[in-house]
Amino acid sequence: MNVAILGFGVVGSGVAEVITQNAEHIKENSNVSLKVTKILDIRDFPDSDFAPLMTKNFDEILLDDSISIVCETMGGVNPAFDFVSKCLMKGKHVVTSNKELVATRGFELLQLARENNVNFLFEASVGGGIPIIRPLSRCLAGNNVNEVAGILNGTSNFILTKMIVDGMSFADALKLAQDKGYAEKDPTADVEGFDALRKICILASLCFGTHVYPDGIYTEGISKITLEDVAFAESYDAVIKLIARAKKLAEDKITVMVTPCLVKNSSMLSGVSDVFNACLVRGDMTGDVLMYGKGAGKLATASAVVGDVIDCAANDKERKFFGWADEKKDFVASYLENETAFYVRGADADKAEIEKAFTSVQYLTRENQPDNEIAFVTPVMKESDFATKLSELKINLITTIRISDY
Repeated sequence: MNVAILGFGVVGSGVAEVITQNAEHIKENSNVSLKVTKILDIRDFPDSDFAPLMTKNFDEILLDDSISIVCETMGGVNPAFDFVSKCLMKGKHVVTSNKELVATRGFELLQLARENNVNFLFEASVGGGIPIIRPLSRCLAGNNVNEVAGILNGTSNFILTKMIVDGMSFADALKLAQDKGYAEKDPTADVEGFDALRKICILASLCFGTHVYPDGIYTEGISKITLEDVAFAESYDAVIKLIARAKKLAEDKITVMVTPCLVKNSSMLSGVSDVFNACLVRGDMTGDVLMYGKGAGKLATASAVVGDVIDCAANDKERKFFGWADEKKDFVASYLENETAFYVRGADADKAEIEKAFTSVQYLTRENQPDNEIAFVTPVMKESDFATKLSELKINLITTIRISDY
């Protein structure tokens, strides 16, 4: 079966390699023959083994009836949405690793796939090389999912690991991540939580059956985390992780957010280090299930894309439709309805006033703590109540971080 690739960057070139190098293995194990016949990119790759397959004209792929499956690895929404839409309407299966595309236009593309009796698959869009979409839509389909949460960005997790293990500052850890190729020159999407946001929106849409759009979802990154916060977390027997999560409040309402959290060392998520990712699903039948592995990387992500390609090829005459309904008004509740405990760090506060505001708190300490610095953990409460109590407290506030219950 002939395959085209849109975009010959890190993932796209990996897809071409996996299909070409493992063609015999794929045929032996799935009874599917795959061949890359066209690759779209505006750049030239004269030294690549795939140079003869290159084109800058999308119509050469769209109008080629011999191409049955298209892999979209361009990234971004435009022109990816236009290209994918046209391929689906032309009767071609589409596989993508593009988290932004699925998070913002996934419902429309799933509808187009259904109307044209083709597949639109996106395993690689959330976990890279970690199987997440397929287990959620199949293996855990008998569960009512109450929560889904995880460490969904390897770059931010690498930075936090270096801060926790090696005592590196955020700035130094970020530079190391960039030197190693884990972080882009502009790391905003990773360190400010936007990459994790897109992924949790896809997972929430799949788990709760309604499209969750990234716009308006409460998001905090890790750029304000300091070594002082790391030290206080250690005294609480916890580590700081960037956690993306979606939680069912009622049958018709969920909360979704991305924020740093203090994660207890007893949690399965606490040991997820470096560039590794993990997704925790809390089902009513299974309890907590953790999926763990490298969430990025050329061949790991390409492997997930090719897995979807094989699925399309093996089921060419069948539509493996899964997805969700369109957005519903008020389905995503304000993050202020979420309930959690908080870590608070500040200065020049009176303990009696703190205890009056929060009733019961746990104070934390660290080495070389200034006399006027104070850090404490609150009881579990609604975010709205916490915000009110904190606004009434006389304290030079430095940091607040949520406490995870995973």
